[in-house]
Amino acid sequence: MAKTIVVKQVGSPIRRPAKQRATLIGLGLNKMNRTRELEDTPSVRGMINKISHMVEIIEEKG
Repeated sequence: MAKTIVVKQVGSPIRRPAKQRATLIGLGLNKMNRTRELEDTPSVRGMINKISHMVEIIEEKG
């Protein structure tokens, strides 16, 4: 079974650069307090690191 992480959006994309908004959409987040369960891959971790001020990792599974 693949490792997964649960990510929650805690910051607003308003007044943020377009790249950061696109990264949020790429992770499947676009509204406050939404959560997504994503595969724990290096690309997903990199996206989370780029917008770490707008998201938080709730839990890691697997």
